[in-house]
Amino acid sequence: MASIPAERRRSPRLRLQIPIFVRGVDAHGDDFLDLSRTLNISASGACLAVPRTLKLNELVSLTIPAPPPVSSGLVPVETRPLQGRVRRDQVVGDVHLVGVEFLRPLE
Repeated sequence: MASIPAERRRSPRLRLQIPIFVRGVDAHGDDFLDLSRTLNISASGACLAVPRTLKLNELVSLTIPAPPPVSSGLVPVETRPLQGRVRRDQVVGDVHLVGVEFLRPLE
């Protein structure tokens, strides 16, 4: 019986679909801003469903869309974009499953 390789992830993955803006330069050298979604996310990265080909090792900026801030002062006015590096791009039908490694892990 073949053994199953041990999981090598630095942090557990959560299957969580979150709308997310992805900004960067695609494989054709064009600047883009796409509304995408996560398929799963961890402290060190995410898998995104993106409508275009991205170059490996390219930097992308990820921003979660949010409603306008409330005036209570308890919610930050804005959330800074996450910076990530494209580590994988796999075509599945008409979508690209893109693995992004965050430059700074989530806390």
